[in-house]
Amino acid sequence: MVRIRPLRLEDWPATWQMMKPVVQAGETLAFDPAMDAEAGYAVWVQAVQQAFVAVAADGQVLGTYHIKPNGPTLAAHVCNCGYVVATTARRQGIGSLMFSHSQDQALRLGFRAMQFNLVVSTNTAAVQAWQRNGMAIVGTLPGAFEHQRLGFVDAHVMFKVLKSDE
Repeated sequence: MVRIRPLRLEDWPATWQMMKPVVQAGETLAFDPAMDAEAGYAVWVQAVQQAFVAVAADGQVLGTYHIKPNGPTLAAHVCNCGYVVATTARRQGIGSLMFSHSQDQALRLGFRAMQFNLVVSTNTAAVQAWQRNGMAIVGTLPGAFEHQRLGFVDAHVMFKVLKSDE
C-alpha cells in the first residue's frame, strides 16, 4: 500500500537519493544535473508551498511532488506542481496517484486550476499520464528544454481547470 504524506525534514535524505538519478540524467527536470542535496532541498521543498512523499508500506520513498502558486498575486489561484517517481517504481501508477493527491490538495488550498509549465515532450510517460488525468496541452515551446542526451527538445505547457465560476 502506497501512502502519500507531507514531506518531513527527516525524509529528505531518502527523497534526495530517489531524486538524484533523475536530476542527474537531465531528461525530465529543468534542474542543474550537478545539483547537490542542499540545493535540491532549497528548490524542491523550501521554495514551494507544500511538498509530499509517496511511501511504500516499508517506508521506502517511491515518489515526491510539490505544489506552489504558478505566479504572484493575480495569478496565484493557479498552481504549479513538480513530480518525481523513483526509477524503480515506474509504471506502477505512482505518478497518477500523486497527481490525484495533488489535485485534491490544490482544491483544498483554494487553487482553481493547475498549470505545468515545462513538460518535456520526450517524457511520453508523463505527457500521457497527465493527459489521462485531464491535463490538456495548451502550448508547445520549441526547443525549450536542453535534454542531456537529445539536445534541445520541445516542452509542453499543460493546463487543467479545477474549479470554474459556473
